[in-house]
Amino acid sequence: MNFAVIVFPGSNCDVDMYKAVEDCLGQPVDYVWYTQTDLSKYDAILIPGGFSYGDYLRTGAMASLAPAMESVKKAAAEGKLVLGVCNGFQILTEAGLLPGALRRNQSLKFHCKYVDLKVESNSTPFTLDYQEGEIIKIPIAHGEGNYYCDPETLNKLQENNQVVFRYEGLNPNGSVDEIAGIINEQGNVLGMMPHPERAVHEWLGSEDGKRMFTSILKYWRERNGAA
Repeated sequence: MNFAVIVFPGSNCDVDMYKAVEDCLGQPVDYVWYTQTDLSKYDAILIPGGFSYGDYLRTGAMASLAPAMESVKKAAAEGKLVLGVCNGFQILTEAGLLPGALRRNQSLKFHCKYVDLKVESNSTPFTLDYQEGEIIKIPIAHGEGNYYCDPETLNKLQENNQVVFRYEGLNPNGSVDEIAGIINEQGNVLGMMPHPERAVHEWLGSEDGKRMFTSILKYWRERNGAA
């Protein structure tokens, strides 16, 4: 299975994402510069966190217009897996691949800590190795992780079971409905604010994020009949 980690000017979690794939799965993974327009060789595309273009305009807005994002949209339409974490989530909403928007944290402060997440669905390609309703520990590191959508969109997300992760116990940024991660209607594009790639070893404080990567590989193998 081939993985791409898209690198934008200002990305700072690209190495974390690369090492998570390498350590957890031992599968081929490449850094792909934001100017690249051919992603056809990749089975999964990972959009890491950071401050793409310095977040000078609006988080994710400039990156959403980068040449590579047209190929990401094409890959998503073909059913390939796309995972956007933190700034990657912001980019996916700005690109129209996921509904809603990410706003400034309600506290107006940057939060960097471990949080508890509730797995709302284990039937997505990204959560097969979790239990539905399971509480996992994953770190956050963001200043604009306050997920917002209008009531109509929220109802649709709820009705279609597109909310994949919710904050449990403490909502660190004021996100509507405690949302920490959502998936598109087709089920192959996931955006989330917490960083699973930073929780793949116990010495990091948690290895609960590791199962997201093993779920991706399991889904791909089952879909493609690979060993």
